[in-house]
Amino acid sequence: MKISVEISNYPLNEQYIPPIKDFITRLQGNAKLRISCNTMSTQIFGDYDEVMAVLNQEMKDSFARFGKMIFVCKFINADLDPALSSDNSDNT
Repeated sequence: MKISVEISNYPLNEQYIPPIKDFITRLQGNAKLRISCNTMSTQIFGDYDEVMAVLNQEMKDSFARFGKMIFVCKFINADLDPALSSDNSDNT
């Protein structure tokens, strides 16, 4: 099963940029996932089990490294990666 996840990370720290960048870099280090970033969120596309395992590990690691933070996530059981579709009209 394929999955798409949109995730936003809000570290409860004045120095919030380094924890966000660290989390994204670690996600990008997994060749089995496709990652797309914008100014408001990070989108993750791939196999359900792989995505969930990586998110479990990397979120836990972020909590351990940087302390309190909020992750806001949306999940859909489909691959909605716009890079794979030339016509995104049915992805709304």
